[in-house]
Amino acid sequence: MREFLNIVITVGSTFMILLYSCSSANNTDMILHNGKIITVDDSFSIAQAVAIENARIIAVGTDAEIGKLARKTTKIIDLGGRSVIPGLIDAHLHPESASLSELDDAIPDLHSIADLLDWIKKQTEIRDKNEWIIHPKLFFTRLRDMRQPGLEELDEAAPENPVFLNGSFGGMINSRAMEISGIDEKINHPGIIRNMETGRLTGFIRASAFDMLRLPQKRMLKYEQRLDALEEMLCRYNRLGITSLGVGSGDQQTLAVYHDMHERGKLTVRIFLNILLSPGKENSLVQLLDSPVLSESSTGSGNEWVRTGALKLILDGGILTGTAYLSEPWGDKAASIFGIEDKTYRGIINYSRDEVKRTVLSALENNWKFTAHSTGSGGVDMLLSVFEEVNMKIPVKGKRFSIIHGNFYTKDAIRKMSELGVYADMQAAWFYKDADAVKLILGDDRLKNFHPYNSMFKAGVMINGGSDHMVKWDANTSINPYNPFLAMWSMITRTTEKGTVILPEEAVSREEALKIYTINNAYASFEEDIKGTIEPGKLADMAVLSEDILTCPAGQIKNIVSELTITGGRIVYSSGKLQSGSSNSSKTF
Repeated sequence: MREFLNIVITVGSTFMILLYSCSSANNTDMILHNGKIITVDDSFSIAQAVAIENARIIAVGTDAEIGKLARKTTKIIDLGGRSVIPGLIDAHLHPESASLSELDDAIPDLHSIADLLDWIKKQTEIRDKNEWIIHPKLFFTRLRDMRQPGLEELDEAAPENPVFLNGSFGGMINSRAMEISGIDEKINHPGIIRNMETGRLTGFIRASAFDMLRLPQKRMLKYEQRLDALEEMLCRYNRLGITSLGVGSGDQQTLAVYHDMHERGKLTVRIFLNILLSPGKENSLVQLLDSPVLSESSTGSGNEWVRTGALKLILDGGILTGTAYLSEPWGDKAASIFGIEDKTYRGIINYSRDEVKRTVLSALENNWKFTAHSTGSGGVDMLLSVFEEVNMKIPVKGKRFSIIHGNFYTKDAIRKMSELGVYADMQAAWFYKDADAVKLILGDDRLKNFHPYNSMFKAGVMINGGSDHMVKWDANTSINPYNPFLAMWSMITRTTEKGTVILPEEAVSREEALKIYTINNAYASFEEDIKGTIEPGKLADMAVLSEDILTCPAGQIKNIVSELTITGGRIVYSSGKLQSGSSNSSKTF
């Protein structure tokens, strides 16, 4: 595996790792001592030291107790009083796309329409006439202006270059992009949005119209190039103490890539990968359900490094493009922002209730966990209604079904989730980035149900924490930041990117936030017996932190980093700030 500045200086029997390293080199028989071991066990107990052998934790206790286990070959790491937590688990993200997102060009960190237009203008200076200018993931509701860029603004910035601002479930194009793609005023397509008053094209399009764009072919990368990029992305996660990932969606080929990485010794995180049912033009959902995809494997198949995850559907659109399926119409404010003409519009829904029900039944009958992307309350209500009906035939509780994103959970929805044992796969980065926009667009009443962490905790709903990271490499400026400490800080303080504190009564404690990104996420993948806490017998997945997450000032939580990340007893990342050496005897420390 590629190593980054892995420099070692030897002095006697000790050595210091300098700068930082990302390595899969094997390190067995290790003791970490003189620290604060936050076990996250049932009692949330605190220890001083932990011993590792053959990739597993063999003992947790005082320095004196653990010191007795040291052998001459044991690697001894002095924590210098630092805290240690179980390896963090990101329950939902997309590392494959993220790893490739900035291979060719850095994606700008934009905060306003002015920033956007300035970037587009600079792109026209370095690109040929008619060459596309594409932003792969832009959500205009995250800009300070809280509005779409106007068609005239885009045309003025790039009169001779086609522009496409991709927002996943919706996007913006300029007039040159329309011309190249054959889109004109005569076109009649539900995904092409017009001005409600004039009927003219606005440049705003929904995902259903993306196929109409005559975009350039993507650069084809060789398998080894993609593998190298993915390997480096996993190392970036390691630097934040992340040792396991819930990959948001993929297929058997994606699973094969991770198995290959493991066999080559390149895997530094554990993988739980959801299988996406994605009907295309050539097949229907029914055909997919009747195909071998369900019978050839099931949730949990694999090994301790790579496992098959849940069976997944994408039920609706997205909050940031006005396409999430809500339980009530989007309303007048949303209409003006997203160009919604239909007063009864509630968003898009990709499947009927009967189709969802059939999929859920098929999942249960074939030993699959089921999950669905549902960003709106209407989708949440549909899923819970289906789960209730199916539960009368086949028990749902215990299957750890989940709702991905969800965002809006009413008291009734929370009650049903608690009764059925349905997990909430949530992204605190969305609260951090989007709560202010939700307040503006949907109002205070609906905002009350937006990411109600504390209410869900009190009701006994299992909350899983993920980032939905998919674009850009930086942990904090990615389109969906993947820094778990930033996410935990936002959950603990209920503070948004704009500095607003929203519904502080829905905050969680530091202990609860840490559980969300450790043991709770281990439950989501049916792996609570082997990871998620620091206890004897469990996998040696741990992170040594730069600050004590339980006692440091709240404002510092978001700035915490890992000083040392260990996956399966291997040091996969080191900042170089910890001293390590070999034991010269079996004496206590």
